[in-house]
Amino acid sequence: MSGSGLDVGLKRELEQKVRAGERLTREDGIALYESDDLAWLGGLAHEVRTRKNGDVVHFNINRHLNMTNVCTASCAYCSFQRKPGEKDAYTMRIEEAVRLAKAMEGEKLTELHIVNGLHPTLPWRYYPRSLSALKEVLPDTVSLKAFTATEIHHFETISGMDASDILDELIEAGLESLTGGGAEIFDWEVRQHIVDHATHWEDWSRIHRLAHEKGLKTPCTMLYGHIEERRHRVDHVLRLRELQDETGGFQVFIPLRYQHDFVDMQDGKVRNRLQARTTMASGAEALKTFAVSRLLFDNVPHVKVFWVMHGVQTAQLALQHGADDMDGSVVEYKITHDADNFGTPDKLTREDLLELIRDAGFRPVERNTRYEIINEYPGPDPDRRESPQAMRV
Repeated sequence: MSGSGLDVGLKRELEQKVRAGERLTREDGIALYESDDLAWLGGLAHEVRTRKNGDVVHFNINRHLNMTNVCTASCAYCSFQRKPGEKDAYTMRIEEAVRLAKAMEGEKLTELHIVNGLHPTLPWRYYPRSLSALKEVLPDTVSLKAFTATEIHHFETISGMDASDILDELIEAGLESLTGGGAEIFDWEVRQHIVDHATHWEDWSRIHRLAHEKGLKTPCTMLYGHIEERRHRVDHVLRLRELQDETGGFQVFIPLRYQHDFVDMQDGKVRNRLQARTTMASGAEALKTFAVSRLLFDNVPHVKVFWVMHGVQTAQLALQHGADDMDGSVVEYKITHDADNFGTPDKLTREDLLELIRDAGFRPVERNTRYEIINEYPGPDPDRRESPQAMRV
């Protein structure tokens, strides 16, 4: 043994496969997770991200809009959902959503990210009308990235339409991308204990496949660090990899760190039913997850670290462990901020993101939702490391 949890010969074999561009297997993925040598694992993943994306770290200027937190589901990990009549349940009128979006216009955003609860009584027409109204008031440079596959499946139920027709209407109303949510962990061994809705792998993959057929590019995600085992993460990535082989429609993979509920809501309720028997993933486990995911997911161009769920410093380190995208400026990401209390800010400005990316040793590139380049910025100041710098307060 090498002292890193892996036989020396197996480490060498995995290195050779990665450097030759050979596809890693399920067994390879499980073996990589068994390695305790994070420097070796991160270095290997960094080789792959550099091969694909050079010294670039992508980011965008986006805002999140959650038009309702009322939800028929009560997923075990979720602190965002509310039931009708609860004190802090809300549903925006379309005019209110437009007003909020219009107020963001001066910030030169390029993406509005919309995710909602599965509202039991809102009519289907509310959703395409919302997109149409938002598209009408926002500049053409702002892409509408909206709805999880779970929401699309819910729309099928409340409308009686099929997902293909629903997507056609939403695209006509201005939809440019689905979001990647609702994936969590696909393996039923885990999923049956964490998810309280009817959208599982079969429907999630069906809806993204349809979106890809219609020309949409979408993200895909994985919620990790709760009751799943590492083999479930490997299985999750390989299902997505197989679908990507088929459609080529995934632009980016986003590992999402499961959050505990720190009772910072007004009503004091702990909605996270997993909390009593789970611990959140450590920073080292997060970095290992990014590295293994980058090594397994050979056919997706980008891996994103969502700094809101990982903290800014872990997000910077993830850029050295396979990630090449730091997400965006965000502002009020309720789905996480209704749970966490460990210090992530509500937003990062463009200047904040430029500084964080350069400080991690990379060259910042601003992108839009389709990963088209908007602006390229200078990389790190080569003189910065040669003299002491004033502390940023």
